Amino acid sequence: MRNHPALWPSSKWHLKKFQPDAPVLYFAPAVLQATLHRFQAGFDGLVSYAVKANDHACVLENLVGAGLGAFDVASLREMQQVRAAKPDAVLHYHNPVRSIAEIDGAVGHGIASWSVDCLRELDKLRDVPRAGTEISVRLRMPVPGAAYDFGEKFGADPDLAVNLLIRARDMGFATSMTFHPGTQCSDPQAWAVYILEAADVARRAGVELCRLNVGGGFAAHRTGDAPDLEAIFDRIASETTRAFGVSRPKLVCEPGRAMVAEAFTLALRVKAVREGGIFLNDGVYGALTELRDIGLPDRVTVLRADGADVQGEVRPTIVFGPTCDSIDRLPDPMLLPISIAEGDHVLVRAMGAYSTSISTGFNGYGRQEIVTVAEL
Repeated sequence: MRNHPALWPSSKWHLKKFQPDAPVLYFAPAVLQATLHRFQAGFDGLVSYAVKANDHACVLENLVGAGLGAFDVASLREMQQVRAAKPDAVLHYHNPVRSIAEIDGAVGHGIASWSVDCLRELDKLRDVPRAGTEISVRLRMPVPGAAYDFGEKFGADPDLAVNLLIRARDMGFATSMTFHPGTQCSDPQAWAVYILEAADVARRAGVELCRLNVGGGFAAHRTGDAPDLEAIFDRIASETTRAFGVSRPKLVCEPGRAMVAEAFTLALRVKAVREGGIFLNDGVYGALTELRDIGLPDRVTVLRADGADVQGEVRPTIVFGPTCDSIDRLPDPMLLPISIAEGDHVLVRAMGAYSTSISTGFNGYGRQEIVTVAEL
């Protein structure tokens, strides 16, 4: 990936003038900063950013410039990236599986919060300094409503969470809890169920939580109507008060996808149109990788090389990527204009999350250029 130094007027302006033949991710800093301010204004607690969603320097620097001071990191590399953008950032190391070497390296970065989901991982932290350090027990439950369930990999069942809280307190750590309702979640009820269970776990453990981290999972606007984030914020606040009462902990959230998705539009080019489908210049080994897991977006626009919108009847179209691998195709047909032609540009909105961070360079494809624009 490369970063253009200039700020171009818009994605359409740039496409028309430069006719890029390689994939482009158009980045609007104003959109990213507005999203951060929306979270800060609506969420009743500390807002952190899950770096895994998009770790590009332009994202981290813009978030810091807009006033963000806390980050959720999962590796030493992410810690280094955040420290480069903000040396005094607050780091939450909430990947609950770590090697001893990773723990030793993280201590040097001054971790404020460590998540755990089993007794062995908690025991690994026995030599971590206690001062200003929090252990956050990660809870999991079978809660529906997400594109895929994070609880299949991480998290402690309620009975184990009780034991972990007691053990962390007895080790001298400040104690908190965390959970993740699952990616692309738009139902406030998912958070409500977790909050009620977290309160019950804390009561059973006889532990007063200093904080409750309600995770990420906030949905980005990929299809249909935009998710009502404010409804989720309000439900989180009210359920926390109802569940904990006078022992209400401070709240933390760690959005990734919902923070960064809307700030990027992906522009691809049609390489060929055949009877069996179309070929684009990027695919499932590149910026479209995640579409195999969470489905196709519908916020798609097709432009001619001269910038004109391609209108008219649409039909389900098989979409292939550019590599020589036969599985390089989208899982389902995409609704595209019948008149789509070679050389047209396909613009996909809300592609800032996981498009760059999990792209590969397979077959010489999958590297997107980042171009900064005033408007998407």
